[in-house]
Amino acid sequence: MTILITGANGTVSREVLRELAGQQSVRALVRDAARASQLDGVDVVVGDLDRPRTLIPAFEGVTTLWLLTPMGPTAPSQSMNAVWAARQAGVRHIVRLSAIGAAHDAPTRNGRLHALSDAEVQESGIRWTILRPSHFMQNLLAAKAGEHLYGLFGEAKVGLIDARDIATVGAAILVAPERHEGRIYTPTGPESITLHQAAEDIARATRKPVRYAPQSPDEVRDSLLQAGLDEWSAEVLAEYRAAYGSGWGDFTNDHVEQVAGRAPRSFTEFADDHREQFANL
Repeated sequence: MTILITGANGTVSREVLRELAGQQSVRALVRDAARASQLDGVDVVVGDLDRPRTLIPAFEGVTTLWLLTPMGPTAPSQSMNAVWAARQAGVRHIVRLSAIGAAHDAPTRNGRLHALSDAEVQESGIRWTILRPSHFMQNLLAAKAGEHLYGLFGEAKVGLIDARDIATVGAAILVAPERHEGRIYTPTGPESITLHQAAEDIARATRKPVRYAPQSPDEVRDSLLQAGLDEWSAEVLAEYRAAYGSGWGDFTNDHVEQVAGRAPRSFTEFADDHREQFANL
């Protein structure tokens, strides 16, 4: 069995590679080999999801595909190219990392685009499993600036999840995909929390003052544009702010435990594990 990991330099895929390295035959698909993480037992292959011809050698002999595409308006095209390459190569199972709330009527463009790619995978003729995880705890590492924590939750709670737990779930499925055929999982953390609570956990872990500074959807968009983010991404994140603020992400479940056999990490644990990073932001 050979597993191909796309998005190999991304937050979740890097953790999936760490879970599988040395235990399975694993390939990491990257556009630039010089930027790839060097892990024992992982073969690095060069390919670009925007250039279908480059995928042919990368997919040769692959039996199971971890399919992740970055957020953006071209994501369905990238996913389509990967699915086509998988069909040509005889891939037997696709494990696709989708997005929370992916649906044709999702409140964000990103969710609606992911729904298109999910549907294509489901109709591809290849066995599949789809993950639609909650908001990543790791996103808050980019949301802290000095004594302030920003974010997309408004005053609502969200069952945010550690990307390491998403990777553990993904790796477990990749190793034994037949147990999860046709399943859609929506992994969350163990509890829904506000960003006020997250700020308190970060302050306790770092022993430095931190407080949450809520922003409206328009303020989120404007601040991201001022920081240099492209307009499409800034507007989509403002859409997530409106959705999360309505309570859209306020739920938890036992999907991590179902698949991985253990409970997911709490944000308190995450803050402790990343205290140095938070302290330096």
